[in-house]
Amino acid sequence: MRHLLSIGDLDRDDIERICARAEQFSEVSDREIKKVPALRGRTVLNLFYEASTRTRSSFELAAKRLSADVVNFAASGSSVEKGESLKDTVLTLAAHSPDAIVVRTPHAGSAALIAGWTSAAIVNAGDGKREHPTQALLDVFTLRQRLGALDGRCVWIVGDVAHSRVARSNILAFRAMGAHVTVCGPPTLIPRGIEAMGCDVRYDLDDLREADVVYALRMQRERMDQHLVPSLREYAARYQINGRRLGARQVLMHPGPVNRGVELSGEVVDSPQAVITAQVKAGVVVRMAVLYELLSGARAVEPVPLEPQLA
Repeated sequence: MRHLLSIGDLDRDDIERICARAEQFSEVSDREIKKVPALRGRTVLNLFYEASTRTRSSFELAAKRLSADVVNFAASGSSVEKGESLKDTVLTLAAHSPDAIVVRTPHAGSAALIAGWTSAAIVNAGDGKREHPTQALLDVFTLRQRLGALDGRCVWIVGDVAHSRVARSNILAFRAMGAHVTVCGPPTLIPRGIEAMGCDVRYDLDDLREADVVYALRMQRERMDQHLVPSLREYAARYQINGRRLGARQVLMHPGPVNRGVELSGEVVDSPQAVITAQVKAGVVVRMAVLYELLSGARAVEPVPLEPQLA
């Protein structure tokens, strides 16, 4: 694996291998010393043009726990504010010879462009509305930990599908693992032709109880001025996942950050069905596995070195 630009770049065997390696790295996270020398001497550059808490911090932790050197770059306070283009920024940073660049931008397809401008391995950490492949991988990992194999499982993805890179990556990942996927939301928030990705489409929650997994998407308040829904209150009345709609056997997921009282009620966020905190925890070990796969694993024949790194 040279880059991770899309879940479509991976088949089921690839996803299972990454999940198995993440499980191996989860043992490291439970130790007193959470560092191994697997990527000692490598440099990982986090290039973020959008605000991020979970993704950026977990990539930083993942690289550091593998003993890689980490450089964090944020567009704010940089030459980007002076008008520097994405390409020139990448070329400038690539002059420092990073081994991997983790990139998030608001522009679809930007990660693929960057892959053509540098010899570094590129990890897409979100490109506009297109994809977020490591989120999908950590979601698969979380569900496998909770449910086992996903073959035949029914997953409903509910909410603002139109603007969600998470939804697109998860449809691909869940289907690759044998799950049946349904997307649900207001007609204005369901992309035309999304059935071509192999999912079903619903516009109400009448049959939500058939789902094994309910994956709620964040309602993006910044898009409310587009009048795609009448109001957040009306959206919540029709599509909020709450204790009345969520069954006791169902698993609840959310990519974060959660708008309590909008897409999820507070009671279900804190319920035993919710694995939202487990998703965050999985983010570190799955991203450790991805970085190892890109920078070492794909070319290594020896086992992953798991001896603690003291310095």
